[in-house]
Amino acid sequence: MSDNQHNGNWWIWKVFWILLGLTTFEVLLGMFKPAFLVNTIFLGTKLLNHVFIILTIIKAAYIVLIFMHLGFEKKSLKWTILLPALVLVPYLLFIILSEGVHAYIIL
Repeated sequence: MSDNQHNGNWWIWKVFWILLGLTTFEVLLGMFKPAFLVNTIFLGTKLLNHVFIILTIIKAAYIVLIFMHLGFEKKSLKWTILLPALVLVPYLLFIILSEGVHAYIIL
Protein backbone atom coordinates (compact mmCIF):
# COMPACT_ATOMS: atom_id res chain seq x y z
CA MET A 1 0.00 0.00 0.00
CA SER A 2 1.48 3.32 -1.00
CA ASP A 3 1.39 6.47 1.07
CA ASN A 4 -1.02 8.08 -1.39
CA GLN A 5 -3.63 5.39 -0.83
CA HIS A 6 -3.22 5.59 2.91
CA ASN A 7 -3.51 9.39 2.95
CA GLY A 8 -6.51 9.34 0.62
CA ASN A 9 -8.83 7.20 2.72
CA TRP A 10 -8.37 8.70 6.19
CA TRP A 11 -11.76 10.40 5.94
CA ILE A 12 -13.65 7.12 5.58
CA TRP A 13 -12.20 5.97 8.90
CA LYS A 14 -13.16 9.27 10.50
CA VAL A 15 -16.74 8.83 9.24
CA PHE A 16 -16.73 5.23 10.45
CA TRP A 17 -15.66 6.15 13.98
CA ILE A 18 -18.12 9.04 14.25
CA LEU A 19 -21.05 6.90 13.07
CA LEU A 20 -19.90 4.02 15.27
CA GLY A 21 -19.79 6.33 18.28
CA LEU A 22 -23.29 7.67 17.63
CA THR A 23 -24.67 4.18 17.03
CA THR A 24 -22.98 2.84 20.17
CA PHE A 25 -24.50 5.69 22.15
CA GLU A 26 -27.94 4.84 20.76
CA VAL A 27 -27.52 1.15 21.58
CA LEU A 28 -26.36 1.94 25.12
CA LEU A 29 -29.37 4.21 25.60
CA GLY A 30 -31.61 1.41 24.38
CA MET A 31 -29.99 -1.12 26.69
CA PHE A 32 -29.85 0.90 29.90
CA LYS A 33 -32.91 3.15 29.33
CA PRO A 34 -32.27 5.98 31.80
CA ALA A 35 -35.26 6.50 34.06
CA PHE A 36 -35.60 10.23 33.37
CA LEU A 37 -35.89 9.53 29.63
CA VAL A 38 -38.31 6.64 30.01
CA ASN A 39 -40.59 8.19 32.63
CA THR A 40 -40.93 11.58 30.91
CA ILE A 41 -43.74 11.77 28.37
CA PHE A 42 -43.50 14.46 25.69
CA LEU A 43 -45.98 14.78 22.81
CA GLY A 44 -47.57 11.47 23.68
CA THR A 45 -44.44 9.33 23.72
CA LYS A 46 -41.43 8.74 25.92
CA LEU A 47 -38.61 11.25 25.78
CA LEU A 48 -36.26 8.39 24.90
CA ASN A 49 -38.03 8.00 21.56
CA HIS A 50 -37.42 11.67 20.81
CA VAL A 51 -33.72 11.26 21.61
CA PHE A 52 -33.53 8.33 19.18
CA ILE A 53 -35.28 10.37 16.48
CA ILE A 54 -32.92 13.32 16.94
CA LEU A 55 -29.81 11.12 16.87
CA THR A 56 -31.07 9.35 13.75
CA ILE A 57 -31.70 12.67 11.98
CA ILE A 58 -28.19 13.82 12.93
CA LYS A 59 -26.68 10.61 11.56
CA ALA A 60 -28.71 10.89 8.35
CA ALA A 61 -27.64 14.51 7.81
CA TYR A 62 -23.99 13.58 8.41
CA ILE A 63 -24.21 10.69 5.94
CA VAL A 64 -25.77 12.99 3.33
CA LEU A 65 -23.06 15.62 3.87
CA ILE A 66 -20.24 13.12 3.53
CA PHE A 67 -21.34 10.51 1.01
CA MET A 68 -23.25 12.88 -1.26
CA HIS A 69 -20.22 15.19 -1.10
CA LEU A 70 -22.26 18.10 0.22
CA GLY A 71 -19.65 18.80 2.87
CA PHE A 72 -17.48 20.39 0.22
CA GLU A 73 -20.18 22.55 -1.36
CA LYS A 74 -21.24 26.11 -0.58
CA LYS A 75 -23.23 26.65 2.58
CA SER A 76 -26.31 27.76 0.64
CA LEU A 77 -26.45 24.47 -1.30
CA LYS A 78 -26.04 22.46 1.91
CA TRP A 79 -28.97 24.23 3.53
CA THR A 80 -31.06 24.00 0.36
CA ILE A 81 -30.83 20.22 0.49
CA LEU A 82 -30.75 19.62 4.25
CA LEU A 83 -33.26 22.18 5.51
CA PRO A 84 -36.39 20.65 3.96
CA ALA A 85 -35.51 17.26 5.44
CA LEU A 86 -34.58 18.75 8.81
CA VAL A 87 -37.91 20.61 8.93
CA LEU A 88 -40.26 18.10 7.30
CA VAL A 89 -39.12 14.95 9.11
CA PRO A 90 -39.65 16.35 12.63
CA TYR A 91 -42.94 17.92 11.50
CA LEU A 92 -44.22 14.63 10.09
CA LEU A 93 -43.07 12.81 13.22
CA PHE A 94 -44.92 15.37 15.33
CA ILE A 95 -48.10 14.71 13.36
CA ILE A 96 -47.69 10.94 13.68
CA LEU A 97 -46.93 11.07 17.39
CA SER A 98 -49.64 13.56 18.32
CA GLU A 99 -52.34 11.87 16.23
CA GLY A 100 -51.23 8.40 17.29
CA VAL A 101 -52.24 9.21 20.86
CA HIS A 102 -55.88 9.31 19.73
CA ALA A 103 -55.74 5.63 18.74
CA TYR A 104 -55.58 4.70 22.44
CA ILE A 105 -58.38 6.98 23.62
CA ILE A 106 -61.38 4.89 24.56
CA LEU A 107 -64.67 6.65 23.94
